[in-house]
Amino acid sequence: MRQPDRIIRLNTVLDRTGLSRSTIYRKIAEGTFPPQVRISVNGAGWRESDINRWVANPVAWRPGSGRDLDGV
Repeated sequence: MRQPDRIIRLNTVLDRTGLSRSTIYRKIAEGTFPPQVRISVNGAGWRESDINRWVANPVAWRPGSGRDLDGV
């Protein structure tokens, strides 16, 4: 059985990628970094699988690659 994808917060993303906060948001705007997922009215995070794929190969990462058809 497949494990559900965890949502990780900004501090974890910063630690795993080694990027600064401003670089992450710039790359999101450029389409070269996974976008955030809204988890509440005032909260957002990233799918752990998206960040893991980006860390493994940042140059080849593209939005939606490696995800199921339902987007989860």
